Amino acid sequence: MVCDTPLAAVWRQADNFQPRRNGLEPTILLMHYTGMESADAALDVLCASSSNVSCHYLVDEDGTITQMVRESRRAWHAGQSFWDGETDINSCSIGIEIVNEGHAPCLKPYPDSQIRSVIELARDIIGRHDIPPHRVIGHSDVAPERKKDPGESFPWQKLHENGVGHWFAGPPPDEDLGLGPGDRGSRVAIAQQMLARYGYGVRTDGVFDDRTALVLMAFQRHFRQQRIDGRLDVSTSRTLEGLVATMPKTKRNK
Repeated sequence: MVCDTPLAAVWRQADNFQPRRNGLEPTILLMHYTGMESADAALDVLCASSSNVSCHYLVDEDGTITQMVRESRRAWHAGQSFWDGETDINSCSIGIEIVNEGHAPCLKPYPDSQIRSVIELARDIIGRHDIPPHRVIGHSDVAPERKKDPGESFPWQKLHENGVGHWFAGPPPDEDLGLGPGDRGSRVAIAQQMLARYGYGVRTDGVFDDRTALVLMAFQRHFRQQRIDGRLDVSTSRTLEGLVATMPKTKRNK
């Protein structure tokens, strides 16, 4: 079968897919790590009907790209998730699984050859589907209570420098630990409002609850990777402010 992109070297049909629901089209590019020891092990799971999961693409450590589901179809990679008001992320996204063993026992760097292929594939997808930079996101962004992938070693800044995704270089963390669970007030409310504007699923009542901490950890894994503590320090606040201020204008956020 001919793949949707000439960048894919292999087609391996997944069993789990269906039509996209409610007329939705791909407006999100979602990055995952496989959390498994090899590409073969991941493909066995992603292509098996009994696994109840699937994804559009897999990128091996050597850069080889395998396609498993047509981009026009709904793959089963996001699970229970939320972004920018949408809860059926599978119907409005294209998913890329990136071979990496994950956080257990420790998160390893992504090889350069692999990241080059991720960048090439992502640029191809976002160009064909007109996906805006701030909607190139990670699994942890849409499911912060369940997921950590692709993790804090994933080079989001490098992707941005090569035309993929959104980035703002805020100040690095220092001794300021900021606000945490149990705190409340206008500073918490403003941060929650900005997180929600960017797309995260978070309450905006000014109460720093456990959900706010999880969302901030997801935000830090993506945009402020030096310290992942789920606290609202100056570094996190300034990074969030910069990202919201530089969000590309689209029909959804004008």
